[in-house]
Formats: sequence, C-alpha cells, structure tokens
Amino acid sequence: MELRNFAELLQSNAYPGRGIMVGKSKDGLYVVIAYFIMGRSENSRNRVFEQDGLGIRTKAFDESKLTDPSLIIYAPVRVTGSTTIVTNGDQTDTIYEALEQGRTFEDALRTRTFEPDAPNFTPRISAEVVVDNGLRYKLSILKSNQGNPDSALRFFYEYPEPVSGEGRFIHTYRCDSSPIPSFEGEPVPVAVEGDIESFTNTVWNSLHEENKVSLFTCFIHLESGKRETRIVNKNK
Repeated sequence: MELRNFAELLQSNAYPGRGIMVGKSKDGLYVVIAYFIMGRSENSRNRVFEQDGLGIRTKAFDESKLTDPSLIIYAPVRVTGSTTIVTNGDQTDTIYEALEQGRTFEDALRTRTFEPDAPNFTPRISAEVVVDNGLRYKLSILKSNQGNPDSALRFFYEYPEPVSGEGRFIHTYRCDSSPIPSFEGEPVPVAVEGDIESFTNTVWNSLHEENKVSLFTCFIHLESGKRETRIVNKNK
C-alpha cells in the first residue's frame, strides 16, 4: 500500500471526525501517537483536553453550554504498565479494566459496539500501544453494518513489527455528509516525520480550521520509556 503524507491526508478531509495515528519515528527511537477530536455541533465543539496522570480526559470548556455529556466526556488516553490505550470513547475504560484483569484488547472490545447516535452510528476506534522490548501495537474499529443498528462489525489490526518512519491512521468518518459515512477499509499507512514539536504543529495546522477541537500527541522513547506529550486546544 502507498505510504501517504499525513498532513496532506488530513487537509483533504474537512471532517474525519476523531482520529488515531500510531507509528514509529523516522530515526526508529520513538513511538509516535496522535489523537484528535473534531466537532460540528456546539456541544461537540465545547471541549478541551486536559492532562490526567499519564493520560488525558475531555472536559467541557464552558460548563453552562454542556447539554449531553454521554458521548463527549471520557478519557481518551490511559496507561497501564507498558501499555498506552487510546480510544474515541469510554471503551478506554473497558480496555483498561480488561488488561488489569489479565484479559486482552480484543476481549474487551468484543463486549462493545458502535455509538448509539443514530443515524450516524459513530464507530468506536481504539489503539493498544505496547513499549516492551520494542514496539508493537493494535488498532480496532467497531462499526455498524451499513448503518444497520442491529448488526455490528468488529475489525482488529495487529502491527507486531512496525517500520521506522511509518504509522497507521484510522478515523471515525469517511467524509462530511448527513448522515456521516463511517470509515472504510484498513488503517491508512502514513509517513511519520519530525520531532514532537514539528509533528504536533503539522497535524494541528492540517486539521480543518472550523471543525478541529483538540489534539494530543505523545512521543515515547523506546529504550528508556520516557514520555513527552503535547495538548493543543482550540478553546482557550
């Protein structure tokens, strides 16, 4: 498959929704993680990321304007041991609890389905990133079967030997429409370039100006396990 330019891919889509990218830096020293959220409604746009231990949480920027927290307030990133969990919803907690109990990423997500937000039925996207004698990671998407609320499809993708300078990108929506069509196909292979500052700036500046809400990036040194993170919020 063609290795896509990550910035150009983001610039070509006004509304990919929420997105996860996991890969390895070009020099092979770091795992690189990005998670972003976008919004079209006032409720969706009324959010920020904030640090929560080694992970992050979403919170309302203006509490007086919060109308329905059920699908927009959650912990997108949590860490247990050498594993970083990244998702677009409260399935972060489902995965975290499963791993703490000795079960697997797949076990956890087989208990979940897409979001109950008809007619979009937004997919649940998730990542498990393990830094332990190297890097391995998994991605998943749980989506409706062609918009059928009674039929869920669950896809899992495993990357046990990531290549330096390469990542995989998965997002919730194929494009902006009504209802919004779900992501299709395998996670997209993208080039991973730059240090954390340039990478963060490139991703943030490539997201649609009106629809982007928040971005989290993380570089983890593969030998030391040292983590460096950035948060960018449109609401300040």
